[in-house]
Formats: sequence, C-alpha cells, structure tokens
Amino acid sequence: MRPRAVRLHASKGRAVAKRNRSEYLTRDEARADARRELLARAGAKSGGGGRSGGSSGKSSGRKPSAGRSSGGKTRSGSSGRPGVRSASKPTVRSTSKSGARSGRGGGRGGAAGRGGSSGRGRSGSSAAVLAKGGARRHRVLGVFAAACAALSAIAVAARALPSAWQALPFVPILVSATPWFALLAVIALMGAIASRRFLVALVAVAAFAVNVWWQYPFFHPTTALTPAADAAVGQAHAVTGDAYARVMTCNVYKGHADARAIVDTVRDERVEVLALQETTDAFVSALEEAGIGDYLPYAKVSSSDGVYGNGLWSASPLISPSDDDVNSSASFMPGGTVAFAGGVKVRFVSVHTTAPVPGYWGRWRRSLDELAAMRAHTDTRYVFMGDFNATYDHAPFRGFLGDRFRDAARMGGHGFTFTWPADRGLLPPVFAGIDHVVVDRDVAAGRTETVRIPGTDHRALLATLGVA
Repeated sequence: MRPRAVRLHASKGRAVAKRNRSEYLTRDEARADARRELLARAGAKSGGGGRSGGSSGKSSGRKPSAGRSSGGKTRSGSSGRPGVRSASKPTVRSTSKSGARSGRGGGRGGAAGRGGSSGRGRSGSSAAVLAKGGARRHRVLGVFAAACAALSAIAVAARALPSAWQALPFVPILVSATPWFALLAVIALMGAIASRRFLVALVAVAAFAVNVWWQYPFFHPTTALTPAADAAVGQAHAVTGDAYARVMTCNVYKGHADARAIVDTVRDERVEVLALQETTDAFVSALEEAGIGDYLPYAKVSSSDGVYGNGLWSASPLISPSDDDVNSSASFMPGGTVAFAGGVKVRFVSVHTTAPVPGYWGRWRRSLDELAAMRAHTDTRYVFMGDFNATYDHAPFRGFLGDRFRDAARMGGHGFTFTWPADRGLLPPVFAGIDHVVVDRDVAAGRTETVRIPGTDHRALLATLGVA
C-alpha cells in the first residue's frame, strides 16, 4: 500500500474511534442522568438502577473489544509499518478507557442505589439501638429508685421498733440517721416518677410523710421564752439570781478538746452552768489555767474509773453536789443544785451513757433505762445535760423522757441540733443529735444552738432556760 493510502486508512480509523468514543460518552451521561432521577424519585428503586448501571458499565466495557477488532483490522491492513501502529494505538487506548470509565460509573451508580436502601436500614437500626439504650437506662433508674425507697422504708420501720428491739445489733446506728432518710425518700420519689414505677413512688411518699411527721416538731416551737429571758442572758456578763440561765454541754473527747476555746465560749455566751464529759485530770488543769474559774468558780468532777470523768461548773454555788446522781452502770454522773430567783431550785446532772457499739448494744439500752428511773424522783426538779449517745428517734431515749421530761431542741423549734461526729471533715457530716439538754416539765427552754470546739468529735450544745 502506498504511503498516501496508509495515511488515509489511518485517518479513517481515527475518525471511527472518535465517533465511537463520543457515542459512549453520550451514553454514559444519559445513564448518569437516569440514575440521578431514579434516586430522587424513590430510594428503594435506586438499587435496581444501580445494578442496571453496573450492567451498563459491563456492556460498555465490552465495547472496547470492537474497537480492538477494528484496530486489529487496521494493524492487519498496515502490518509491519511503524506509521500504522502509531496510528492504531491511540484508538485502542481511548476506546478502552471510555469503556472502563463507563463501567466504573455504572458500578458507582449501583453502589449509590444500594447505599440508599442501606441508609434507611442503618437509620432504623440506630433508632432501635437508641430505644434499647433508653429502656436499659429506664430499668437502671427504676432499680435505683426501688433501692432508695426500700432503705427509706427500712429506716422508718427501725425507728418504729420498740425499745427492746432497737437494742439489736446496728439498729441504733441506723436509727440515729433517721432524719436523713427523708431526703433519700425524695430521691426515690423522683427516680420512681422518671422511671414510671408507681408502686415505688407510693412507698417513697409514705416513708417521706411519716418522717416529716416525726421531725416537724424540731421546726415548730412549743414554748416561747419571754423577751426578759433574752435580755437576761444578753448582758455583758452572766447574771445570777434571776429566773434565767444560759447553759452548755460538751463531750471533750478524752480530754483532747481545746480548753481555751471552751472558756472563750463560756465567756461569749454568758454561760451559767456547764456540763462536760470524758474529762481527764490534765484537761481539768488546762481548763483552770485557761481561766474557767473567772466565770464558773464552782465545780464538781467525778470519775468511775479514775481516768475519764464527767463534771459540772456553775456561776452560782452548787448545793448538795454528788459524784453520781443516777447510780448508772455507764459512768458517774455528778449532780448539783442551783438556786434561781424566788428560791426555785433546779438540780443539774452531767450525763454520759454507754455508746451503742458492737458488744455494748444491751449496755447502751440499760444505761438509758437507768436514767428513765429518775422520773420517779418527783420531789426534785431536774435538768440533764450531756452525751446521751441517743437521738430523739431512739425508743429508749423517748422512754427516758416519758411524759415528764422534754428535749430542749424540740421545745425551741429552731431546727436540728446535730452534734456528732464533728471532727471528720465533710464525710461523714455531722448527722446525729446525740447531745441533749433535757428539762423538767416546769422549765422552759429555747435558743438552742451548736458551737464547734477544736479537738473534740462533738459540737458543744447551748440552750437558754427559764424557770417558773
């Protein structure tokens, strides 16, 4: 073949390849438009469109073989000539690339179609997972609310136990935290409402209502001191011989309390009668060195074991002081009588009962029962001050009060007077009111408050008394 004929044949081959390539590109664009429309109309049918696109890609992928055959014809027509090979090679590459692009485009279209349906599947499964997680949290919250309600109900039941049963192991410790279980009942109620546990909510409401009924008197005064009482104890120094007195009690924790802090409190509060528990000889000496005699010159201290004792200090002379007024198995509880205006006499006793700790549950109850025997001494007007190792919620303590004695904190209505433990930081907090000022039926009480004393695990308790 002549060179001119070769060039004409090569030009004709290039034209055919270009025409085929343009046809394939036009078909690819048409298929892409069709796929986009199908995806926009319905995601469910887009997967089918994707598969058709994939098959289209395959069909387009078969087209380059025709191109290669035509190229083969070209090569057969121009065998052994460099010009022919250089003219036929671009034709083969262009047609095969266009087919590959078409195949890949179709494959991507099919993947997009399948992705539409799988997207809905993934969203549905995500919703199912979220619903399952919410149900799990719902159950956990319900279990937590039920546990809190159960503990509140157990605490209410323990507080309602008779005196003998409250001496069972660890029951006194549970009962000492009774007011706090009202907060636990509130938490249980909120959790029960959120988790729709209506029976749990009913138990929580019942526990809360009963606890509020028991604790309400601490916030509602039953007797009110006259303005004269406030004026009498508000002088620059303690005034004796009138019908009023500011009193204070504190457990000094085996003599570790700060003696100077106690003397400063006595001075600042114009205290006329002071009761201390767990004193030691060294502590009493430190108290004297701090100047307690300048404010309370009369004292009576006694000890049953020669190590730790209880004591009374007074601004007025102590009449008929004794080492032990109660004859208690717990400790010596010294007493002394103070005369008020009009010749009215009141006998003060410094109290320290047995602590409710393992091995001493029965002794704890017995020491409170021994105090209860003092109700029979009707010829004497009493004021008991000290560490009773019991709160008002303990049945043995309420048994000691009976219908004769009254707790000054409940009479004053100024809120709880928690005194223990006072030396352990934030956890556990001061949660139990085990120190008391207990007065006879003819003595009014109010203005109760607690004061922190460094070195001891008890807060000091103060109250104002009025003697009729």
